[in-house]
Amino acid sequence: MNTNSPNLLDASLAEKPITLVDIVNFFWRWRLALLVVCLLAGIGAVIFSSPMFVKPKYKATHVFYPTTNNSISNALLTELNQRQKDPLEFGEEEEAEKALQILQSSSLMGRLVRNFNLMKHYGIDVKNEKFPETALSYKIKENISFSRTRYLSINIEVLDENPQMAADIANGIAALYDTVKTEIQKQIADPALKIVERALADKREKIQGYKDAIRTLGENGITNYEEQSRALAEEVYKAAAAGKTDRVKEMMEAQKTLVKNGGDFIALNELIKLEEEKESDLISQFEKRQVDVKETLSHKFTVSTATKPEIKAWPKRTFVVLFTLMATFASASFLLLLYEIVILRRKKSA
Repeated sequence: MNTNSPNLLDASLAEKPITLVDIVNFFWRWRLALLVVCLLAGIGAVIFSSPMFVKPKYKATHVFYPTTNNSISNALLTELNQRQKDPLEFGEEEEAEKALQILQSSSLMGRLVRNFNLMKHYGIDVKNEKFPETALSYKIKENISFSRTRYLSINIEVLDENPQMAADIANGIAALYDTVKTEIQKQIADPALKIVERALADKREKIQGYKDAIRTLGENGITNYEEQSRALAEEVYKAAAAGKTDRVKEMMEAQKTLVKNGGDFIALNELIKLEEEKESDLISQFEKRQVDVKETLSHKFTVSTATKPEIKAWPKRTFVVLFTLMATFASASFLLLLYEIVILRRKKSA
């Protein structure tokens, strides 16, 4: 055999460019072979994409908009002109990103696994599987997805061999989103309530201390500085006008005592007023924090709940067959071309 026979890059091929006629002739020469190979591949694709070999999966979709409210009290118990967010406003890009973070959180996924017993549902044997958690993670990523639409809503898509299970999981994830976000917020709301409660108790104790000091002054005869000062001044004036020297001295001593403790009386009254105003603010804060802890609002506006799908979403048998035919035709054509260029040319050169 001549080892110098032309190969795929033979100079003679470069001298004569390939034309459309050459291509048509090539496919015509091998039409029967290509037809048989593609027919067998198509039949194989139809058979192996059937439910006997590949279990069909159904897709359920739940769509919702995240809300903008993070605090129930601020959303509902604050004056309209002081609100930063409208509680009925759809969330924007920031809220959508936060929603995706919560949906992908381990807290939500852990509850989803427990609620729907996904280990058993996906056929993962915890005892015999070497890495059951990793296997479960792959299954979840394969069958559950979250995405943000161009309109900033959130899509929850679930694939499952059981159509009803697909809808239940999608709706269950949406429900868990509400629960998990509420719990995240209450991680701050609970301590905040306790802080305000302690501050309110301290403020009331402080006010009571001022009131006790005023009560002590009252026991010493000072009950109303302004009224008592005015009354003593009148008594001194009357006693002096009547020439009652002893009475004047007595009233003057009483007036000295009043002046001595009167400053404390006035200061304590002013402090009580100021502290009671602060107490009023704390009471308002305390009531709001109680609402945040005890009450709940949905964190989403549901656009459409997932319903039981009737048509399978995967595999698309038409797509599988067409892709198989195209891939088979391309592969067979390449191999036949290689056969003509290399093998037949070598036989001619031999």
